[in-house]
Amino acid sequence: MTLLLAGDIGATKTILRLVESDDLPQQTTLHEQTYRSQEFADLVPMVHQFLEAAGNNKTPEKACFGIAGPVVNNTSKLTNLSWILEASRLEQELQVSRVALINDFVAVGYGVTGLSDADLHTLQPGVPDANAPIAVIGAGTGLGQGFAIPQANNYRVFGTEGGHASFAPQSPIEFELLQYLLEKYNINRVSVERVVSGMGIVAIYQFLRSRKIHQESPLLADVYNTWEREIGKENKTVDLAAEISKAAKQDILAQKTMEIFVAAYGAEAGDLALKLLPYGGLYIAGGIAAKNLPLMQQGFLPAFLRKGRMNSLLEQIPVRVVLNPQVGLLGSALCAAQLT
Repeated sequence: MTLLLAGDIGATKTILRLVESDDLPQQTTLHEQTYRSQEFADLVPMVHQFLEAAGNNKTPEKACFGIAGPVVNNTSKLTNLSWILEASRLEQELQVSRVALINDFVAVGYGVTGLSDADLHTLQPGVPDANAPIAVIGAGTGLGQGFAIPQANNYRVFGTEGGHASFAPQSPIEFELLQYLLEKYNINRVSVERVVSGMGIVAIYQFLRSRKIHQESPLLADVYNTWEREIGKENKTVDLAAEISKAAKQDILAQKTMEIFVAAYGAEAGDLALKLLPYGGLYIAGGIAAKNLPLMQQGFLPAFLRKGRMNSLLEQIPVRVVLNPQVGLLGSALCAAQLT
């Protein structure tokens, strides 16, 4: 058995997991702990505390940490956290033979290769091909995109900056939304991330609200006003995107917001699928999709398939929503197991 250390590092919290691994993707979790990142000056003392609490006398052989921020040459300077992490330094100070630092969405890409059927909700079964690429897309704070290529008995995962490609309107109201965003932010192009993300849900709601296309409910009006007052404050009490999403079942303005969001999400996923032909599966990560499965079934798939003559190709691609919120942590452990 190989002893591995995996981490999911964010500016607010860090989750560490100690696992034993023998036959990929099977792993046994020995210990897991969540820490407040700001309470530590660096990752090293956190890991030391974690391993002491785990009560395991052995040092992990390999480690991989998924990081909410850019990773260049196995080095990362975390956004909103005063940590500068270098894999070579971590290897020395933690006495771990191999350490890898990967972007958190790359970790998600590794993670989807180790999910069980219970961790997934199938939107379209397609015709799976184990030798074909896998695509991963996930709307959350931003819009992550990546892909995985099968090699030997595992996968090699690549991140992309596809979320910063240009938003392509598909309907008259989306063309209006595009114009609204150009004017609102005084910019000359709109990335798809400005529409397909948590901030995109807010932007779509603001657009519909400003156009008075539907009446705003008193409840959401109070939520919106509170959110607006808290702009720029460090401690916020309202997650407006989450509130809009939750209200979509009974509030017409929130419902229309989510319909536009999900349609744009599906269209972008379809564009990604056309570029990669991921017959190994297209996986939709991020909490927004998992919390809105009925909307995803109704609105995502039609927009995903609406590609003219290429419709028949996309019908062959398995499309699944990731339900496991710790897919990134699982991915970090799987990546660690593959380090040589």
